[in-house]
Amino acid sequence: MIDEKELLSMKIIHYLITNEDYNPIIIKGVDGEVWLENKNGPYSIIRLVTKHIHNEEQFSFDKAKTKAIASQIKRKTLDLSMNILSIYLDSDTDIYNDDNNKFINILVKEDNDFKNNEYVEKYYKKIKDKFNYNEQGFDLISKLTSDIARENIKESEKREKIMQNKKPIITISLIIINVIVFALMYLIGNGSLNTQTLINFGANYLPLTKSGEYYRLLTSAFLHIGIIHLALNMYSLFVVGTSIEYFYGKIKYLLIYLYSALIGSLFTVILSSNNTVAAGASGAIFGLLGAMLYFGYHYRGYIGNSIISQIVPVVLINLFFGFITPGIGNAAHIGGLIGGYIISMAVGFDNDKDKSKMHGIIISIILLVFLTYISFFR
Repeated sequence: MIDEKELLSMKIIHYLITNEDYNPIIIKGVDGEVWLENKNGPYSIIRLVTKHIHNEEQFSFDKAKTKAIASQIKRKTLDLSMNILSIYLDSDTDIYNDDNNKFINILVKEDNDFKNNEYVEKYYKKIKDKFNYNEQGFDLISKLTSDIARENIKESEKREKIMQNKKPIITISLIIINVIVFALMYLIGNGSLNTQTLINFGANYLPLTKSGEYYRLLTSAFLHIGIIHLALNMYSLFVVGTSIEYFYGKIKYLLIYLYSALIGSLFTVILSSNNTVAAGASGAIFGLLGAMLYFGYHYRGYIGNSIISQIVPVVLINLFFGFITPGIGNAAHIGGLIGGYIISMAVGFDNDKDKSKMHGIIISIILLVFLTYISFFR
């Protein structure tokens, strides 16, 4: 015998996974529920409740528990816009909604309840065509399970492609370039602590940058003032850059690095005094942290929610020390962080259906044009 409630649950899960790009997520300590997530969906989380709801008190408790779990997920992922659609499949009491439109509750007892529900029909336009099955009985169950398994395999292959261990050629190359430039400042100049040598090698010296030597916006990211400055930045670049190169690939990683360095330098031009001599890869490295935040937030299914809680404190601590320590260019840090996050949205990932990719391209261009105008033409 086939349990009709379980079959309906499988149909809904099948539709959401194969047509609407939802993926299962694991919520510890929760029984009789299936949680699906699509951060770009009209509902970022859809929750199927298969357990029997006996009365309004149990329904009220279930709603409160859902809001508590949602709050925990928000804190871990910084997803303040999260909304949840709860689909109840078995209830003796009325299923109703509160004023909070972030939490929608519906009761679904048969196929038409799901297809014709106002909250489902409004957003999921494929529902009329895709939520129809010619198969019956065990043939239908076989189709549903095989399709879901196929989608899981495709998702696993995508994860494996992103996470596979590649040689960090770009990261190592960037480190080598920085070290060579540092050595040259001593071989053919007066050392990395000499202001004129820094200027000669392309530091972001604002009077010259503003007068038309725009190349300094990028060349300054390959200069360092003292061995400690170089060592700290190269260590950070190796640790963070290696991961970003794994996640994004070499070309996109290099684009993130250079764009972040450029935005960081433009922030320096805008927010620093006119006689500033700025140098260092920290703006680009903060851009890589921004890229890590983007990846951790939007693709947390690959590496878990912990990346958000690990990266955010690192960023805040570095910004704090930048504000209290003389000589550290926090403008470049802030600019690089913003630039890295935005350009990561623009470059995206292979086979990425995320509409925010186009938004990222537009925002990246607007930000670059706006900062350039403020820096040199206002």
